[in-house]
Amino acid sequence: MERGLLWLPLLLAFIWLAWSGWNEYHKLEAYKIWAEDFDNAKFDIYAVLGRKEGQIIWGKPTRRGMVELETFSLDEVNQINLLVSDRLVDVNLENLPNKGKPSLEFDFKNQKSILIPFTDILLAAKWCNYLRETKQNMASSN
Repeated sequence: MERGLLWLPLLLAFIWLAWSGWNEYHKLEAYKIWAEDFDNAKFDIYAVLGRKEGQIIWGKPTRRGMVELETFSLDEVNQINLLVSDRLVDVNLENLPNKGKPSLEFDFKNQKSILIPFTDILLAAKWCNYLRETKQNMASSN
């Protein structure tokens, strides 16, 4: 009986890990379906982000699909910034900080800014560069 009580926490940890893996798998499967319509898209545990032509759509991933989706046009964006732990950071890929909570900040001309969280600083910097370049290409083609 004592041995059974010693193994119980391990069994509970295994069940929790299995459920967590199942949950993440279903989030990724829902994301794959959602991301098919975009030119470029990203997934992480905090947010999903998709770009189709000049539109940005972002929201939160769940195993039933994406929720709290918001849409805006890159034409409405005044500036795109990389923030790490709420501090403005240069997007030079060689000089990025190692730690912190990254997010992309979209400053709009006529409304408050939007922060889209990321888990990885390097990925956030690459997306910042990509979206700045996309916005610049859109402006030069008009």
